[in-house]
Amino acid sequence: MSSTLLLRLAGPLQSWGDSSRFAVRHTRREPTKSGILGMLAAAQGRRRTDPLEDLIHLDFAVRTDQPGSVVRDFHTAIRWESGESMPLSHRYYLEDAVFVAGIGGDSGLIGDLAKAVRNPRWAPYLGRRSCPPSRPIYMGVVTEDVREAVRSAPWQAANWYRESTAKEGAWLLMRADARPQETASETMRDVPLSFDPRRREHQWRDVVDLKPVRIPPATDGTPEPEFFDPVVEA
Repeated sequence: MSSTLLLRLAGPLQSWGDSSRFAVRHTRREPTKSGILGMLAAAQGRRRTDPLEDLIHLDFAVRTDQPGSVVRDFHTAIRWESGESMPLSHRYYLEDAVFVAGIGGDSGLIGDLAKAVRNPRWAPYLGRRSCPPSRPIYMGVVTEDVREAVRSAPWQAANWYRESTAKEGAWLLMRADARPQETASETMRDVPLSFDPRRREHQWRDVVDLKPVRIPPATDGTPEPEFFDPVVEA
């Protein structure tokens, strides 16, 4: 039996890099599978050198509830041991973005991950340690397919964003792991085989763009509540 863990990803800043190195650190416009699996592994208390074989085969889907905007940070740092200056870098972030992500697979494993998210061994962050979440990440566990679970989850955008889209409504973009016989929209190298800092390793993943979720215009001008109670647990 399979189930889906739903996660709410909201914060002042997020950063989801998949290929950046050295002095320029980019972010994608949506969370990466590597970033989400890394967050779940940390919640379980796994070390960077621990195996990930049970996580990398889980299904992944993500919905953009509030797209946010890209901002750049001119980053300076020193080595605290010696006071030596480190290389200057440009780091990019998503500001005021909100996502709903789903991880689907065996109900036993999903249940273990849900417990870890609710009581994490190491605090979660949204792509980088400098990006803490502003709301609880855990949304619940459902027995739906990961795509349907993410598609049907309540809209998580902030009230100010709901009000700004009240007249025309909004389209929530969705992406997911491509399935056999589906034509990939993009191929990304963001499936973590190892987080070991001595030899990080990722493999390729086919991604497909799904039909966006339509949020109709508000009829009375009143946004729906910004928060909601966790959905029924499996």
